[in-house]
Amino acid sequence: MAADGIVILGAGPAGAAVAIGLARMGEPVVLVGEPRRFAAVEGVSARVIDALRGLGLQRALTAFAPPSPRRAVWNGTYTEANVESLVDRQRFDQGLLEDLERLGVPVVRGRVTALHPAPGGHELEIDTDAGPRRMAAGFLVEARGRAAPGGGAPRVRGVETVSLLQYWQGPAGEAGSTVLSVEDGWMWMAALADGRRYLQLTVDVASADLPPKRALGDYCSARFHAVEAAAPFVRDAQPVGEPHARTSTAVLNESVAGDDWIRVGDAAMAVDPLSGNGIFQALSSALQAPAVVATLRHDRGRTALAQHFHTRRIEHLFHRFARIGRDFYAQEARWPQAPFWAARRGWPDALPLHAKVRPETVRVARGPVVCAGRIVEQDVVVTPDQPLGVWHLDGLAVAPMLAALRREGGDALEKAAGEALLCARFGLERARAAALLAWMRAQNWLD
Repeated sequence: MAADGIVILGAGPAGAAVAIGLARMGEPVVLVGEPRRFAAVEGVSARVIDALRGLGLQRALTAFAPPSPRRAVWNGTYTEANVESLVDRQRFDQGLLEDLERLGVPVVRGRVTALHPAPGGHELEIDTDAGPRRMAAGFLVEARGRAAPGGGAPRVRGVETVSLLQYWQGPAGEAGSTVLSVEDGWMWMAALADGRRYLQLTVDVASADLPPKRALGDYCSARFHAVEAAAPFVRDAQPVGEPHARTSTAVLNESVAGDDWIRVGDAAMAVDPLSGNGIFQALSSALQAPAVVATLRHDRGRTALAQHFHTRRIEHLFHRFARIGRDFYAQEARWPQAPFWAARRGWPDALPLHAKVRPETVRVARGPVVCAGRIVEQDVVVTPDQPLGVWHLDGLAVAPMLAALRREGGDALEKAAGEALLCARFGLERARAAALLAWMRAQNWLD
């Protein structure tokens, strides 16, 4: 690979999404990574599976179980709010690598052991099964998840949290999961059809009274045996090996884009696993990253714009997911003074998840958007609930239409007159104009 090519560090969903996007754009890209080294299961929604299917993945999708209820015992109440598909992350990660190779993305299976600045880019040292290897890169995409080195850049951190993941084996049965709130944290329990069970206890670092490492296995086993909701997961099952401890603190890197590098996925910002949005948020920050990379590489006049676009998007996603977690924590009212719950029910702030929108708070402004594989500036509609701006709806640029409606008749423009204006000025069919106008009013852009 030429020294001016792109190297992606990390073989998870964020790294894979960026690699596929860049390869489709004809960019010279190589991905360096390996499947995660510990067994784990996650639950994902149908929209995540749809996004992965849109990337052209096949082998990775075979790691997902059929949809099952997402059960919760929260604040003493049992609910089945929605469904999720459980995924074996080691099998999923292996499938990602196979899909990348099938899609024509060069893959180096290994682990980066050193990274140095070099003339015109970066130099990497990689540990592979065939031995050490060196590579040069003109551009880096950091996608190694929470384990990615921070490089000394400042970070915003949530309340320090640790999760203890214990693998159990039992008889075959139905796949399913349950999340359960307890006084000092919460438990997530998942069972795969082949009898594997993954039980996770998440607690507060500062207040948790955890035993020494050698006793963590017995401690976790006793905790799960003590709660009724865990009975279906521990019945006729035994723990295998020792628990795996991992940080689950929400983290936002304040520096996520430079002239010849960007961070994506958990390497840019990692959310509390309670939200159940880990893979989704990784994809959310990665699907538009190829346009950022292409702009930084080929359109130096828009470097600042591309960096601004990527940084604001990462920050917006971080705070959105953090507020989702905050609101879920606030629903647990049985232990308001317990350290775990008291520290989380008000973080990161008191702002609502969805800000109230009124016509007078809606404005048209210039903002960065993705257009034809580049970051460019266009007129967008900015609202308190959409601070990054809305550019297109169903392929239509909405800012010029909103501006025209306001110029002609103000926010209270009659329905028929508004539809006629959109048809005459923008060449829309009547039905499409009516739908667009109704949507704007539903969003409180117009009275």
